[in-house]
Amino acid sequence: MLTYDLSERGSLPIYEYLARRIRDDVLSGELPAGERLPSKRALAEHLGVSVVTVEAAYAQLEAEGCLLARPRRGYFVAEAARGPRSAPPQPRAASPEEERPWALDLRGSRVDTSRFPVAAWARLTRQVLSDGGGALLSPVPHQGLRPLRQAISDFLAGYKGMSAPPENIVVGAGAEFMYILLAQLLGPGAAIAVEDPGYPKIRQVYSRSGALCRPLPLDGGGVSLDALRASGALALHISPSHQFPTGLVTPMPRRQALLRWARETGGYIIEDDYDSELRFSGRPLPTLQSIDPAGRVVYMNTFSQTISPSMRIGYLVLPPELMARWRRELGFYSCAVPALEQHVLSRFLAGGHYERHLARMRKEYRSLRSEVLSAFRGSPFARRISIDERGAGLHFLLHLDTDRSDAELRERAASLGVHLAFLSDYAAAHSAPEHTLVISYAALSRAQLPEAMELLSRVLEG
Repeated sequence: MLTYDLSERGSLPIYEYLARRIRDDVLSGELPAGERLPSKRALAEHLGVSVVTVEAAYAQLEAEGCLLARPRRGYFVAEAARGPRSAPPQPRAASPEEERPWALDLRGSRVDTSRFPVAAWARLTRQVLSDGGGALLSPVPHQGLRPLRQAISDFLAGYKGMSAPPENIVVGAGAEFMYILLAQLLGPGAAIAVEDPGYPKIRQVYSRSGALCRPLPLDGGGVSLDALRASGALALHISPSHQFPTGLVTPMPRRQALLRWARETGGYIIEDDYDSELRFSGRPLPTLQSIDPAGRVVYMNTFSQTISPSMRIGYLVLPPELMARWRRELGFYSCAVPALEQHVLSRFLAGGHYERHLARMRKEYRSLRSEVLSAFRGSPFARRISIDERGAGLHFLLHLDTDRSDAELRERAASLGVHLAFLSDYAAAHSAPEHTLVISYAALSRAQLPEAMELLSRVLEG
């Protein structure tokens, strides 16, 4: 039976990665001419993916001439398919298509920067330049500037009820840099469990940093406890407040169970709280870090979702044991965030500008989200969709009633200038339901909604 590690696919859709791996085996001769491939259902069950995914991969290879489909007999390796082995598949780099100016982009991670208090930021920048000439030219401590770490500590205490001493905070250049640090901190070959479906870059960065990623399936309460216990993982990376892309919120009983797992196994939980500030209804559950008496939780967050993706500043709150290890083993790393940005951000936080900005953003996004949802519910295709939204974050799920595969819908959408993301795009080792869109709405304008509904109607028609 064909066996491939789908967790190595990077950002490629599962069907495309599977097609590449089979193509490599055909071209190298590992799958000889005339050999019959497993049935679509058998291979899907073996790999833990949907039959539609295997069907799409086989159809692609048939179109390329690598496979032959014989009625009632299955798929066979074509006689003339063997050739020089292609290069190993790599995570997909940004292509011209991904950089094209889309008529409608529902996949992008952009946020609305039009309401950012530029005047306040500019004023604080001028103050720092006027007041801190010597400080700006001095070396930045390895953990980041003390005023910024103190401002983050104060914000977390007042806004989230967390105890996060500045001594336990490490400032770095965004989430991806933090993933690298964590992989090195946990040690070479450490097994890190991740959510599946989940944010692909987490898997990519951990894997490239020498960690062993263990994608775990999700149930109604988040990561499956049985799968976690069976994984042998040293650490678990999760977003319990608002999982991407499913939107799941991990309930308190599951949080307590995860903390028990960490205590009993000596493992760690990496709590990625990337957009928890953008909650529009009800009170958020307390962070895992704030209810962890045993020091088994690493808390991490950035300012990318709340200020701008170009704000490459993130931070870790390390428990005492890991903080001591960081100083001992990784304290030689220089802080990669420029001093000017750290000084300005520290004043932005300490002066209350950030909390006021968050309040405005929540109000604005709540209103925009309501209008976007209303537009979908009043659209010509309203009877063919169902919406799954949790009143938080900058995305929601849209389930489609359609006979077309995700690959067909994506191709049709692209031909109309529409950029779509499907839940299946974010799956690694476990299949995700097809016909489910991940709608990122933050960059949509209200004036754009009628055109957006018209374009989506054309994508779904027929």
